[in-house]
Amino acid sequence: MIADIPDWRGKTFAAVRKAICDADPAIVETWKWMGSPVWECDGIIAVANAHKGKVKVTFDYGARLPDPDKLFNASLEGNQRRAIDLFEGDKVNARALKDLVRAAIAFNRAKKKPTAKKAPAAKKATPARKKTARKTKTS
Repeated sequence: MIADIPDWRGKTFAAVRKAICDADPAIVETWKWMGSPVWECDGIIAVANAHKGKVKVTFDYGARLPDPDKLFNASLEGNQRRAIDLFEGDKVNARALKDLVRAAIAFNRAKKKPTAKKAPAAKKATPARKKTARKTKTS
């Protein structure tokens, strides 16, 4: 797919792919949603697409990830996803992107960990109610 993008977007896409794949050997690259590359490790990390004027990398749980290098610059209003839009002339900060990918993997692993369930609270014994006969009106 990347080879079919002959302009700057292909080079940018290749740099993004390399940084993501180099971040952790357990990352699996799949193709979903009509041919979009998706990177996964214990859950989805990110999906990328080449658009007319940009390369977009969307992190599934980006809103919950630390971003000290301020890579996220798109989809900032949502409460789950965050994206990085790369335009012609932008350089891929491979180190920062790898750190972001590793944070996404850590998040995926943390949300998959089974949590210790609390034992159900013991029910309080309720005193038995006396049955009382209801008076009925007879006509």
